[in-house]
Amino acid sequence: MCVSQRQWTGFRAPCPPALRLLLLLTLSLLSSMPPLAQAAINIPKDFSQPPVLTQKPVSLTAFSTEDINLPCEASGNPTPTFRWVKDGEAFGSERTGSGTLRAEDEVPLSSYEGLYRCYTSNSLGTAVTQSIQVIVEAQPVLPKQQKVHKSGKEGESMMLTCNPPESSTPPSIHWMDKWMVHIKQSDRVMVGLNGNLYFSNLLKTDSRDDYICNAQYFAARTILPDTAVRLTVLPSNDVVHGRKPHLFHPAGSHTSLLALRGHSVILECIPKGLPTPKVEWTKKDGRLEETSSQEDHYGRRLRFDNITEEDDGEYECRAFNDHGSTSHRFMLSVEASPYWVKQPENLLYSPGETVRLDCQADGIPTPSITWSINGQPVTEVDDDPRRSVSGGVLILRDVEFADTAVYQCEAANKHGSILLNTHLYVVELPPQILSSDGVVYRVIEGGDIVLLCESFGSPRPHITWEGKDSLPLLSDPRVSLQTDGTIRLSGASLSDSGEYTCSITLTDISITAHLEVFNRTEILARPQDVRALRGSSALLDCDFYKDPQLLQFQIKWRKDGEEVQESSPDDKRTIFGNGTLKVTDIQSDDGGVYSCEVITDLDNVKASGSITVVARPDPPKDLSLSDVEDHHLTLRWIPGNSHNSPIIEFIVEAREERHTEEGKWLWEEWKRVPREFNHLELTLHRFCTYRFRVTAINELGHSDPSEPSQTYETPPGVPDSNPTGVRSESTDPKTLIITWDEMDKRLHNSHGFLYKVFWRKADSVHWNHQDVTSPPFRVNNTGTYTPFEIKVQAVNSLGEGPAPEPEIGHSGEEEPAEAPTGVTTTVMNSTVRVKWNEAQNVRGLLQGYKIYIRRLGPHGGRGRRSLGNLHKERQKEERSERGMDRNRESRVMVVHGTKTSEEVSGLQLFSRYELYVTAFNSKGEGPPSSPHHFSTPEGAPGPPASLSFESPSDKSLILYWTPPEETNGLLLGYVVQYRQEVESTLQMQMISDPSVTHIELDSLDPSSHYIFKVIARTAAGDGPPITRRGATLLDGVPPSNITIVSSNTSLNLSWVPGDRERNHGFVIRYLRKSSGAQWEESEVVNSTQAFYSLTGLQPGSQYHLMIKHGNDTQWEDVMWTIGPVPSEMPGGFATQGWLIGLISAIVLLVLILLILCLIKRSKGGKYAVKDKEEKEVDSEARPMKDETFGEYSDVDEKRSDSQPSLCAESKLGSDDSLAEYGDSVDIQFNEDGSFIGQYSGRGPVPHGNESSGPASPITAVPPPPIAPSMSSILNRPS
Repeated sequence: MCVSQRQWTGFRAPCPPALRLLLLLTLSLLSSMPPLAQAAINIPKDFSQPPVLTQKPVSLTAFSTEDINLPCEASGNPTPTFRWVKDGEAFGSERTGSGTLRAEDEVPLSSYEGLYRCYTSNSLGTAVTQSIQVIVEAQPVLPKQQKVHKSGKEGESMMLTCNPPESSTPPSIHWMDKWMVHIKQSDRVMVGLNGNLYFSNLLKTDSRDDYICNAQYFAARTILPDTAVRLTVLPSNDVVHGRKPHLFHPAGSHTSLLALRGHSVILECIPKGLPTPKVEWTKKDGRLEETSSQEDHYGRRLRFDNITEEDDGEYECRAFNDHGSTSHRFMLSVEASPYWVKQPENLLYSPGETVRLDCQADGIPTPSITWSINGQPVTEVDDDPRRSVSGGVLILRDVEFADTAVYQCEAANKHGSILLNTHLYVVELPPQILSSDGVVYRVIEGGDIVLLCESFGSPRPHITWEGKDSLPLLSDPRVSLQTDGTIRLSGASLSDSGEYTCSITLTDISITAHLEVFNRTEILARPQDVRALRGSSALLDCDFYKDPQLLQFQIKWRKDGEEVQESSPDDKRTIFGNGTLKVTDIQSDDGGVYSCEVITDLDNVKASGSITVVARPDPPKDLSLSDVEDHHLTLRWIPGNSHNSPIIEFIVEAREERHTEEGKWLWEEWKRVPREFNHLELTLHRFCTYRFRVTAINELGHSDPSEPSQTYETPPGVPDSNPTGVRSESTDPKTLIITWDEMDKRLHNSHGFLYKVFWRKADSVHWNHQDVTSPPFRVNNTGTYTPFEIKVQAVNSLGEGPAPEPEIGHSGEEEPAEAPTGVTTTVMNSTVRVKWNEAQNVRGLLQGYKIYIRRLGPHGGRGRRSLGNLHKERQKEERSERGMDRNRESRVMVVHGTKTSEEVSGLQLFSRYELYVTAFNSKGEGPPSSPHHFSTPEGAPGPPASLSFESPSDKSLILYWTPPEETNGLLLGYVVQYRQEVESTLQMQMISDPSVTHIELDSLDPSSHYIFKVIARTAAGDGPPITRRGATLLDGVPPSNITIVSSNTSLNLSWVPGDRERNHGFVIRYLRKSSGAQWEESEVVNSTQAFYSLTGLQPGSQYHLMIKHGNDTQWEDVMWTIGPVPSEMPGGFATQGWLIGLISAIVLLVLILLILCLIKRSKGGKYAVKDKEEKEVDSEARPMKDETFGEYSDVDEKRSDSQPSLCAESKLGSDDSLAEYGDSVDIQFNEDGSFIGQYSGRGPVPHGNESSGPASPITAVPPPPIAPSMSSILNRPS
C-alpha cells in the first residue's frame, strides 16, 4: 500500500478550545496498542495511566551482598510509588522513582533470605509482581582430600568419582589435566551427568597421574579443582576374551523421571564392556522420530531441549557388543507449571459499559486462578453486586469512574505460579477522527488496502464508511472494519477506484479517502532454462506488462541472488530496453539461476530461468600407475569437470615407444571404460615401453587428451604366442611354400626373435624344422599336391613360445588329369538337369566344374518352306540369318565346390543342344568329358513379329503380319480375332496354312474402331497374341479451312487433314488481279500433305485463290504477296540492251543446270512402279510393310518451276506421284495400338531413312512450323 497526503477540504465538528488543547496535548503522542476488545478503546500514551511494571524480580541464590539485586520498575501517570513485602510483611519504606531492592552493607546477608513481592501504585491503581524467593548460601569450599591412586587391568572398566560441594545451583563438571587441557572424551571415555569420569574399558594409554575434576559454580563465580587422581593400567591376557556390557549408570532396570514442560531433560546410559558397547535408544510406546529428542554424547544421552507433553512415555536404552547386551527403561512423566492460555487486555472504557476480563491458564496439574484488585484479594474487598467472579472470568457491570483500578489474575499449581496485571480505565472523552483528511491511497489490482480512519472517544465512536455512490461499504464481503474505524479492502479491482467517506454517526465529523487502483504488473514471457555451449551467447527474455500510469519502473536481473549490473553493448552482459538479458562468451562461471524482477512504485514481479553451461569435458588428470606386477598394472585417473553434460565413457590410449622410431610414435586406443570407473587393469606386452593417456567423452564430444602418464617398461620374456595364419601358398608343382602372418614387434618379448618352421608329410612321424626370420619358407621336391602337416613357433633369446598346433598344407597343384564321367541329362521344358560323376585325379584342390552348352539349331532342321509366296520366303530367310548366332549360341555354367549336378534354365524350346563338363582347380581346367546331346521339347510359339493394315475401301481392311521370331516348334497356322471396341462379340478366322501371313476382312463398320489379334499355333498350343487397334479409311475431299502466310513471291497454304480420310488429289487455281491476267493452276496436291507453297508469284500483288471439288467451289480466298508492285521500265523493254543480255545469260545458265539435273536423274532415278516391281521378292527376305501399292514417280514431269532447288526433290510437297490419286493406303500402328498410318504413294523416302514398315509421318518431310504435325493429326482419337 502506498499512501500520499494531499490537501483536501475536510469537515470536522466544532470543538471547545479548552478541550481541543487537552486533546492535542494528550493525543498527539497516541501509539498503537494490542487489538481491542469489543466496546473498548486504546489507552493513549502519556495520558493518565495506571502503573505498568517494566522490570520484575526473579528468584536467586546469594553468596554475597553483591548478589542481592531485585529489580522493580514501572511506568504510569502520575508517577507510581514502590513498596516491598517480605514473607507477608512490609519490608523497608515506600520508594519513589525506582523500586529496585539492593542489599545494604551493614545488614547481615542471611536476613535477606525469604519470599518477596513488589507493589507499585498511583492514583489509578496498584500493580503487583509475582512472588520470588531469595536463597542465601556460603561460598562453596572443597574440603582437603587425600591423593587418590587407582589401578586396573587392561580391558577392565573404571570409574573416577567427583564429589564437589552441594549447592542450590549445581556446578558444571570438567575433567582436565594439570595443563588445564580437557580429557578427550569418546564412546569409551566420557563424563556423566553426576560428574564422574567413566572408562568403558581401559587401555594402556589411559595411564596418567593428573586426572583432575574441576567444579564450576556459575552463580558463585567459583571453580573448585579436586585432588588429582593417578590411574595405572596394568597389562592383562584377558583382553582377547571380551566382556558382556553392563551399565555404570543408571543402576537397576528402570528409572522414573518427572519433567516440566519447556524445560531441558537428559536421559543417560553409560555402559561398560569389552569391546566398547554401542547404545541405541527406542520409545517403547511410540516412535522415537516423532519426539523432540536428540541423541548426544556418542549415543549415550537422549536430550530434550524443550520438552512437551507429547514427549511423555517410556524410553529404553540398550547397550550391546559381540558378547551380549543390557538395557534400562526410563518412565518419563511430563507435567507443567502454569502458563497463560488467554490474557485480559489493558483497555479504556466509558461509564456504563460492562467489562469482562478473561484470564485462562493451563498446567499439569490444572492450576487454580485467584483475582485481586490493586494487590488485595477479591475475597478481602467489599462485595459489590455489579461484580461477579467465576474461575478465570471477572465481570463488572455498569462501570463507574471509581472502578478504575489494576486487577491481578494469579494461576498456581504445585510447580509454581504466574501473575498478570490488567488495567481497567474508565474515562469519558468527545469523539474525534485522528487520521488525515484527503489521503490518496494507491494499490495494485487484486491487492489489499487499508483506508485509515482512526477515531478516539469515550464512549467509543461508531464509524461508518460510504463509497462512490453513497452506498455503505460494510455490506461488501471484501471489506472488514477494525475497532478503531479503519477498514481493510481485500482483492481491490479497477472498479473500486474513487472517493470514500468515513463518518462518525450522530455527528458531522468525517474525512475522505481517495483510492486509485492500477493494473497488475505481469511478466508475459519468463526467462527460459537455457543450455548454452561454452563460448556461445544466450538470450534470456523478460517480456512484461505494466500499467501505463505507473511511469516509474525498473528491471533488475540477478544471478544466484546477486544483482547483474547493466552494461554497455560491448560488455559481457547487456540488458536491453525490453528487459532481455544477453550474455556473451559464456563460460562455466556464467551458469546459474537468473531472475528477472520488474519493480514499480506499487508492486514487483519476479520470474526465474537458468543458464546451464555445457561443454566438452575437461581432460582427466593425475594419471598414476599402481598395482604394478611384471607386465600387469592398474591405470588410475581423476575425471575432469564434465561441464553439466555427464561423461559417457573414457578412452584409454597407449603409446609403445621401444619398437617404434620417435617420430612415428602413435597413440592407439586400448579400451573404452564406462563412466562409473576411473581405473583400468592392463595386461601389457613384454619387452615394451609404454605411456598412457585418457580422454573423456560426453554428448558434446571428446575432451582434450590428458597429460601422458609416466613411462613404464615391461620386462622381457619368452614369446607368449605364435604367429597366426599358418598356411601353404604353393604355386609350383613339387614345391611346398609355408607362410604365416608376421608377428608385431611388440609380441617378440625380447631380442633375437626368430620363427621356427616345422613340416612333415601327413603320413610321416619325423618333423623337419628350420629357423627363419620372416615368411615365406620353401620346401622343394615334395611331389604334386602332397598333404603336409605344418606349424610355426615363435622363438627369442630367452626361449620358445607355446607349442603350436599343426595345420594341413599342400604342395603345388597341376591341372586335373581326367575328365568327369557319367554325364546324363534330364530335360524339363526349357530347363535341363545335368549330372556327372565326381572328378578323379584332380591333382589339386577341386574348386568346381564348368558345364559348356551349345545350341546346334532347331529340332528337325529348318522345316518346310512355302513356295506360295516368294515375298514371305525372303522374309523368313532374313530372320533365319539374323537368328543364326542365336541358334548357335553357347553358354558356360560354373558350379563351385564339389556338387555333381546343376540345373540350367532359359533354354530355347524345340532345339538341339550339345554339352560337356570339365573339372578345374587353381591351376586351370582339366580335359572335357565326351559330348552329350539332348533336345528340348516343342512349345507354344511366341507372338507374331509385326501386324500392319491396308484399307482398300471404307468397309474392308487387309491385315499383314510376320511369323513369330520364336516358333518353338512347327507352325500349324494362325488364328485371327477381331471385334468392335464398343461391342463384346468376338469374330474369328482360322488359317491352317502357316505360309499365309495376310487376310482381308470385309463388311466392316466404317464408323467403328476394331481390336485385331493374331495368334500363332503349334502342336503344343496357341501362343500369345499380337494386338492392334484400327479402323477403315473414308473417301477424302479437298480442304476447306486453309491458313495462308504471305511472302514476297509465294503464298504458304496449310490445313488440317481430315481424320481417317483417304488421300485426295486436287489443284489450286489462282488469279493475279491485274489487267490481262488469266487463271492458273498448281500441280496436283495431296490432301494429306497439310501444307503447300504456291511459288513464282509477283511481289506486292493481290491473288484470288480457289479450290474446286467437282463443279462446286470447295474454298476460295484473296491474298496479297509482300513487296513493292513492279513498275514499267521507261523506254520499253526491247530498248534496254544490257538487260536483254543479262536475262539471256541467266536463261542459258538455267538451261545448262536443268540439263545436268535431268541427266543425273535419268541415271539414278526410278519410277515408283519400277521400284515396286523390283522389290517384289521373297516375302521372308523383306517384310510386307516395306511394300507400296500402285506407285510410280512422276517427279520429273510434274516438277513445279517454283521449287527452291533445281536438282533436289521438293520438301514442300511437289514430289507427288500419280499413285497419290489412287485409293490404296497403308496403315500402321504404334506398339500401344495408336493409329499412325498414312497413305501410300507419298513419294520416295530420302536416302538414309529407309524403314521396314510403310511410310510414316516420321519419314515424311515436315511442314514449316505453321503447319500442324501429321502425327498429331493421325493420332487424334476418332
